Amino acid sequence: MKATTRSRLNRLRPRTLRLRALRPRTLRAKLTWGLVVLLALSCATVGLTSVFALRSYLTGQLDHQLADSGCLFPSSLRQLADTQQQTVGDSDQEHTMVDRRADTRGQAIGTFGARLTDAKISDAAVVRANRRTWVTLDAADEATLNGIPTDGSAHSVTLSTLGDYRVYACAGKDDDILVSGLPLAPLQETVKRLAMASSVVFGGALVITGVAGALWVRRSLRPLRRVADTAAAVAALKLDSGAVTLPGPTAAGDPHSEAGQVAAALDHMLGHVQEALAKRHTSEERLRSFAADASHELRTPVASIRGHAELALRHPGPVPAKVERALDRVAAEAVRMSAMVDDLLLLARLDAGRPLQREPVDVTRLVIDCTDDARAASPGHSWVLDLPETPVTVTGDADRLAQVLTNLLANARLHTPAGTLVTVRLEQHGLDQGTLSCTLSVTDNGPGITPELRQTLFERFTRADRRHPDTRNGPGNGPGSGTGGAGAGLGLSIAAAIVEAHEGSLTFESTPGSTVFTVLLPEIPL
Repeated sequence: MKATTRSRLNRLRPRTLRLRALRPRTLRAKLTWGLVVLLALSCATVGLTSVFALRSYLTGQLDHQLADSGCLFPSSLRQLADTQQQTVGDSDQEHTMVDRRADTRGQAIGTFGARLTDAKISDAAVVRANRRTWVTLDAADEATLNGIPTDGSAHSVTLSTLGDYRVYACAGKDDDILVSGLPLAPLQETVKRLAMASSVVFGGALVITGVAGALWVRRSLRPLRRVADTAAAVAALKLDSGAVTLPGPTAAGDPHSEAGQVAAALDHMLGHVQEALAKRHTSEERLRSFAADASHELRTPVASIRGHAELALRHPGPVPAKVERALDRVAAEAVRMSAMVDDLLLLARLDAGRPLQREPVDVTRLVIDCTDDARAASPGHSWVLDLPETPVTVTGDADRLAQVLTNLLANARLHTPAGTLVTVRLEQHGLDQGTLSCTLSVTDNGPGITPELRQTLFERFTRADRRHPDTRNGPGNGPGSGTGGAGAGLGLSIAAAIVEAHEGSLTFESTPGSTVFTVLLPEIPL
């Protein structure tokens, strides 16, 4: 049963897809199709009403003609003696005889008359060119004529040898039934011609209206097209970086029309967006300038604090233990603050778009050195290198690329427990195409990154609680902290900014038991 149902669904699916493909999708198509469908319904209503009205009118005219003639023609029918009849034609169902005394004056061609005596057809004839022609009817015709009521109204019947007729029955003087009828063929032909003419006229009107309507709708929707183009152009802009110039007014025509109102609302909204973007850009420039100036100004006092602390520690005289401990902490915090100031200054320079150095960098040597430093800083982790057989060289800033890898390794070291396996993998691509791209990844099998941090991981000052107690080297360290971020949550944001300045990308994937940070440097001509 299930297989049968599935088979039917499979057969119906292509038909459903075809119907969906034919369904209009755009507003222009929907309006055009709606106009054509409404016109088609109107034409069909008018055409059918005209056809039925004409048929009813012509049928009424036949009824009046039958009522006026009464049963004159069937009452004149009687069986003639053979000596008074002349045979003109002979067939199995029709015998044509001419009765010179028959009165067919005033009778239309095709008029039918019949006499029924004791429910049997005694005489039946049709007027043919002012002559009456005897016809033979079968038992079905006889039953049909017997079923016609003598109520003074006309009825439509179908006779086997004559076709469709409108007949009228009345009682004769000799207790017989007289039936008179007129053919429906002329009426049906007239109605048929009207239906054909209406179909041709209405069909042509539908085609012309469809084409004209499509052009009219297209012209009417031009303002909306301009609005859509403007919205698409705005959507293609990078509104999150730098100063952005939005498209000008859409000029969508009459402001009193719906399209004009939509265009005016869009222009008004874009004006607000342009103003907000300008204010945001100005604020960011001020903040960036402040960070750069503050970082630059802080370097001198921080260096002074550090120098005085180191000088005090070198004093030859005896120093109390508490004072020595305090001086050690001052020197350590001065080092940490100096690194933070350098990071802030670097971010300010990167935000300002200052170019980095462009020189050949041996990435293989860089990976080996940075991994050795991480191994020395955390011997409790397992460090594995996966390097290609040939050295990988790219064009970039060696110090900044080393800082990227150092931050990634520090992130893996500080946020995974001892015994975690950290794999540093380096790959190169595109040698056969004459270009070079470098992929550097850092993978650890630690607990992974919490979902609430994944959306803001590369944002500045993103911090999280440490996930293991045995690596608490300082307060408040979070993702990206360590040597590159000094506990302020700047490490990964600095790494992302440096990679972006190299026109590359920094991505990550994290699940419980596997976290992978991938640095992709773009293709560089060899």
